[in-house]
Amino acid sequence: MRIYVVKSGDTLWRISRTYNVSISSIVKANEMDDPDRLIVGQSLVIPTPDDVHIVKPGETLWLISQIYNVTIPAIQRENNITNPDLIYIGQRIKIPKPVIEVNGYLTQIGASGERILEETGDYLTYFSMFSYGITAEGNLTTLNDETVINVAKSKGVTPLMCLTNFLGRRFSSDLVSTFLSNVEVQERQLTNIVNTMKQKGYEGLNIDFEYVYPRDRERYNEFLRRAADRMHSNGFSISTALAPKVTAGQIGLLYEAHDYPVHGQLTDFVVLMTYEWGWAGGPPWAIAPINEVKRVLDYAVTAIPRNKILMGIPLYGRDWKLPFVAGTTIAETVTYQEAIRRALRYGVAIQYNTLYQSPFYRYWDEAGAEHEVWYDDARSYQAKYETIKEYGLRGASYWALNLQTPPNWSVLVSNFKVAKL
Repeated sequence: MRIYVVKSGDTLWRISRTYNVSISSIVKANEMDDPDRLIVGQSLVIPTPDDVHIVKPGETLWLISQIYNVTIPAIQRENNITNPDLIYIGQRIKIPKPVIEVNGYLTQIGASGERILEETGDYLTYFSMFSYGITAEGNLTTLNDETVINVAKSKGVTPLMCLTNFLGRRFSSDLVSTFLSNVEVQERQLTNIVNTMKQKGYEGLNIDFEYVYPRDRERYNEFLRRAADRMHSNGFSISTALAPKVTAGQIGLLYEAHDYPVHGQLTDFVVLMTYEWGWAGGPPWAIAPINEVKRVLDYAVTAIPRNKILMGIPLYGRDWKLPFVAGTTIAETVTYQEAIRRALRYGVAIQYNTLYQSPFYRYWDEAGAEHEVWYDDARSYQAKYETIKEYGLRGASYWALNLQTPPNWSVLVSNFKVAKL
């Protein structure tokens, strides 16, 4: 995989000749709606064969291992080389990729959920079904998700039940506070969870309690201990979704009840929700600016083992109508494909912010209103995957699988081998 940024005067024919690949392979990798129209500043994934190194005069396996930052034994295993001293000029050496775990949150059931998992299952270790809900009485809200679980398993994807404090369409601080204050209700809830997981074929529980009152921090920790004991004694994994904190004592309703060290100790892994800086009710900004993501990771790795951290990655963008007015402006969530369509429709070049490692652009609509769009492309996903390597993390977690970003998958598999359990 290579990434090419479109310049003025480019055509797909010219790009395909430059890289000696077919136009159809470029169109397929990027799921292009209109191959005859390109946008200046648009990034394109250029599909290439698997990473292969052609041995040059004077090269050794040690030198090749240093070039690609992989171990000699890993190269030997990948290429069935028994003697590391016996390689020859012109030999094709396949470079092994690091293995990571990948989770994706799924918000749809039925035919649409099945289709999404059919399309993305090859790139996932887990999918988390969003969502099952707690109740004040300990009764588990449920979903008709049997068919998507079956599709996931046919693709080798491990299904996780995602448990939330959703009430209606929002996370409820009051609901989770009532729940955490009653041990009997929690035990009843955990019994219902275990029974449902066994019945439907779930293999792990992902807890996503958000906007928990700071006063309930220790109660949340105690519930997590009970949940971890229940899950592990029944052969299930347990994981949690954590707000993106940059310090242990970060103030705010989203952050204070999320105790990183306790979650890191009790769970099998955590999902860091490293997105939503550019949130719908806030001013225009990158959804996951990489400089801010790294600030979260700098703290997280001091409190949670690196091999337990999945870094959150967004699969969506946003379109803000300008001027932004706090409390009034609500950005529209857009897919990657829609972000590209709007740039084409309004004839604007795409820019790239190197600090945030994110593409963006502005346009004027038919009514004369100005807009600002931020989203992710192949370049920004590459920056995210380099960050996973840099910090030595367990892997990645996507929000959400129904918001597709086609080039992402090519970038993912060019960097990593996705683990299947």
